[in-house]
Amino acid sequence: MQREGSPWSGVGVVTLKEFSDHLTSWRMFVLEWLVAITAVVSVYGAIQQVRELTAEDPYLLLRLFTRGTPLPFVALLSFLVPLVSIGLGFDLVNSEHNQRTLSRVLSQPIYRDALLFGKFLAGLGTMAVSLLALWLLLIGIGLFTLGIPPSGEEVGRALVFLLVTIAYSGVWLALALLLSILFRSPATAALAALGLWLFLTILWPLMMPLIANLVAPPTDDVLALLDTQLLLGRISPSALFNEIVAVILDPSLRSTQQSMFAQMGLMLLERGAVPGAPIPLVQSLLVVWGQIVGLVAGTILLFVAGYVVFQRQEVRA
Repeated sequence: MQREGSPWSGVGVVTLKEFSDHLTSWRMFVLEWLVAITAVVSVYGAIQQVRELTAEDPYLLLRLFTRGTPLPFVALLSFLVPLVSIGLGFDLVNSEHNQRTLSRVLSQPIYRDALLFGKFLAGLGTMAVSLLALWLLLIGIGLFTLGIPPSGEEVGRALVFLLVTIAYSGVWLALALLLSILFRSPATAALAALGLWLFLTILWPLMMPLIANLVAPPTDDVLALLDTQLLLGRISPSALFNEIVAVILDPSLRSTQQSMFAQMGLMLLERGAVPGAPIPLVQSLLVVWGQIVGLVAGTILLFVAGYVVFQRQEVRA
């Protein structure tokens, strides 16, 4: 049977309805305050450290993102953003099944395509608004406490950091949406999503060296083994996010491997480059372009997988 009209008709209605539900829900209220309070505490610790730096540092504002006690702001976001995204997406579809409302929604002139796409856009829009508010709060605190206006380079890098964080949240939201489609029980979907998050964020980096030794061909080349470990580590969205923000927020980094080599007492430097000299934002983007594409591609693949499964599911009245 051929469908009539556009399959995307009604996306805007679904998006606005779901977006309003997210912003007014108690669950989102608690999650937002959890992230905001934790971030402000982290930024307060970062301010105490940044004040000890010389005012001649041209990237004081960026130091607020990468410094802090006990954890920097970017490290906190690496952990908290997946939790908030999972909290938004683990019951987006299965709750409709359990409440027997999905059949009534689809009986209206709206296709599954528009319903699923609208739910995802609403969740991503909610994350974007929350992260934008948090980003503005951090910038405002930095301007008020440091008293030094940021340069255009700093604002550009901070803006790229915001966009990358939104893309990072999209990966976990798409994963939670997929599990919400696969499992009819919201509790099961939430536990599965949290389990995958724990595995990819904590357990996978611990297992990576052992797996790299098993997968890589026998060789005495330490750099080749490290390359294998990096490639395996990039299976985790958290690893991709950390690599991207490390380069974006530190203009002196010319490679995602530079900090790791520095811990080993090695230096990775381009021919003719001055050690510690900052590089332009465009060059930093080129360094991490593959990782950015990886985040976006992961979001698309997870959403497409959920879309295919959702199209094949039966709807109970």
